[in-house]
Amino acid sequence: RMQQLIHRLEDIKGMNKSEMTRLEKKSLRKEVKGIKKELKANGKGVYLSVGAIIIIILLLILIL
Repeated sequence: RMQQLIHRLEDIKGMNKSEMTRLEKKSLRKEVKGIKKELKANGKGVYLSVGAIIIIILLLILIL
């Protein structure tokens, strides 16, 4: 499923959007957002921001 979504994103990226109407472009943007949201949900990874990592390191230094 993820490969299909990635392939669809590549197809959308390669489209000639200059000939599309405003509504078509809007629907494509919605589709891209939905696909990206689904891919992100299926990633199942743990992501830490730089700020969170710094706070964790500082807490470890204070505890030890």
